[in-house]
Amino acid sequence: MDIEALLAARTDTERVERLYQMFDEDSRLSCSPSARVEFLTTMRYIEKYLTPGCRILDVGAGTGAYSLALAGQGYAVTAVELAEANLEVFRRKLRPGLDIALHQGNALDLSAFADGSFDLVLVLGPLYHLRQPADRARCVAEALRVCKPGGMLLFAFLGNDMVILTELVRDPAYLRSGDYDHESFRLEDFPFVFTTPDKARALLESGGVQLLHQVAADGMAELLAPTIDALDEESYRQYLRYHFYTCEKPELFGHSNHLLFVGRK
Repeated sequence: MDIEALLAARTDTERVERLYQMFDEDSRLSCSPSARVEFLTTMRYIEKYLTPGCRILDVGAGTGAYSLALAGQGYAVTAVELAEANLEVFRRKLRPGLDIALHQGNALDLSAFADGSFDLVLVLGPLYHLRQPADRARCVAEALRVCKPGGMLLFAFLGNDMVILTELVRDPAYLRSGDYDHESFRLEDFPFVFTTPDKARALLESGGVQLLHQVAADGMAELLAPTIDALDEESYRQYLRYHFYTCEKPELFGHSNHLLFVGRK
């Protein structure tokens, strides 16, 4: 990764554009059994709230993992993505018969869409690219605005505390030399923005989201990746059952790289 290019970015928008020119977002959710845990878990919670004729907005759609899966089930999806590198990959995946309207846009400005336009709004990436608290609040407010009253919203965050452990697995010297505050254990928000469950919850609740589920989207999957990736098919199915059994347990919620919040407007 070209750290100097990212450091030279003057805005969050420019930083996201540069990041996804370097980072392979397309394979992130599918490159291994352990990587798929996050996708399978998020889809499980999306599917709890799908209704016939449901109109879906996917904000920060990346290369289309969720948009394509939902359109493949027959739903109308509007996808908004900022990074041109991701959009290029997404466009190549579009097929006749998929009801996807793809837009280049920013999670901070959804003015192309009227109030209450969507039954289900996904914000599964933007909040871990916005460094300013005011921008994160604005992102939540825009998602709420375009969601219909009583509609559902899903928000994803990167969990500060678990990332320290997954970095330690990669680098045994990380606790001595890693890019975090060695007193508070607060990670440096670069190139992503990290948070804790309490701060994520406070942001959403203060914005007016009625929280229904708080989910450890990938749980221990990244930490245990070599073991999970070596499981046979039946053992992997059982691991997923275990993960789904534990992923909403409050005592385990923070033990996840990705935190998923499901709420209602």
